[in-house]
Amino acid sequence: MALNIKNERVCKLAAEAARKMGRTQVSVLEEALAKFLADLSTSEDHAAATARRMAASEKVTEAAGALLTDADRAAIRAEMADMYDEWGLPR
Repeated sequence: MALNIKNERVCKLAAEAARKMGRTQVSVLEEALAKFLADLSTSEDHAAATARRMAASEKVTEAAGALLTDADRAAIRAEMADMYDEWGLPR
């Protein structure tokens, strides 16, 4: 299977990497692409883990909110009003 790269910059980068590593252009391109795909997979895994944590925190927040009375909510709003000014900045 052949790959014909017509991008001059890519060819120069491959040649420079091969020269610096003392390897072939194919081997440095192979390693770079494998690392790129591994990093991509890791970032996708990270995004999925972040989504799971967000969903879990939303459930906890919802459950905690169900335990609050109207008086609790009013007290929280009053405390928040004392903590922040009209622009949302800390006092």
